[in-house]
Amino acid sequence: MKVTIDGKEIDVPKGTTILQAARMIGAEVAPPAMCYYTSLKTSGGYCRTCIVKVTQGSAANPTPMPKPVASCRTEVMDGMVVENFTNPEVLEARKGVVEFLLINHPLDCPVCDQAGECKLQDLGYENGSVKTRYEFKRREFEMIDIGDKIKLHMNRCILCYRCVKTADQITDNRVHGVISRGDASEISTYIENIIDNDFSGNVIDVCPVGALTDKTFRFKQRVWFTKPVDAHRNCDKCCGKTRVWLKGEEVVRVTARKDQWDEVEEFICNSCRYDHKKTSDWVIEGPTQITRASVISQNHYNNLNELKVQIMKQQDALGFMPLDKKP
Repeated sequence: MKVTIDGKEIDVPKGTTILQAARMIGAEVAPPAMCYYTSLKTSGGYCRTCIVKVTQGSAANPTPMPKPVASCRTEVMDGMVVENFTNPEVLEARKGVVEFLLINHPLDCPVCDQAGECKLQDLGYENGSVKTRYEFKRREFEMIDIGDKIKLHMNRCILCYRCVKTADQITDNRVHGVISRGDASEISTYIENIIDNDFSGNVIDVCPVGALTDKTFRFKQRVWFTKPVDAHRNCDKCCGKTRVWLKGEEVVRVTARKDQWDEVEEFICNSCRYDHKKTSDWVIEGPTQITRASVISQNHYNNLNELKVQIMKQQDALGFMPLDKKP
């Protein structure tokens, strides 16, 4: 099935969503997504940040869809034409969605452990407004512990449901979920239970904001001062493939590895995440590949080498004479 997104055509299998097709083309046409997660069934359709405009439904029925649609839940049709970043209507609508997501979100970035790797920060920077029009009191919740190593800041939650679906699909006996309705909805545990299973820490990794944080890492370090490396160990519970965050020779935290869409590649167990905080516990494979657009990449030597190569290419294209060949 052929689909065209922002002028780029691709062949995809039947059943592929617009978001998946866009990601196959590349990041330059892929809509942002705050609730969709490839490895989680039934995810998506909650946040509406991935909306796009379908200007041609299919080759058989070229009628455009009357309003923007959620690309994570809309399957492509043969001959479909989609506009994302090239459509001003979509960009304006996405700006409104971001404004809604930030209505109750506090300005915690200076003290939030998620700062620097927060997808809501990126979304707000790329698609948000300079200021909000919201003048009413924001909803407020007390911080609670929903496990011996997990802190819940409900004030920051955008109700993406990722943590609920993760706990439901990769662990046994889920004890937390969404309670109440409307603007009173919140993530909570049932009758003061705590999350206690071998894979509970993965709810931290899937959270796109700072609502769920690692208590063993809280306020210890800013991520842009750390050095992320890919590492592994033999583990009888999970794959053992992780991302180890170093500050000098100290392991400040361990997380699952993520792909370019910031989604976990393979979920890891709590033993790998919390119990092995020495470099000697791990086989270091090398520096993690960090996109140069991320604040984590500052002073990351892989990115410095990449930047140097790009500068040299630009200088060659402009006809600059190398320093060693100047008279």
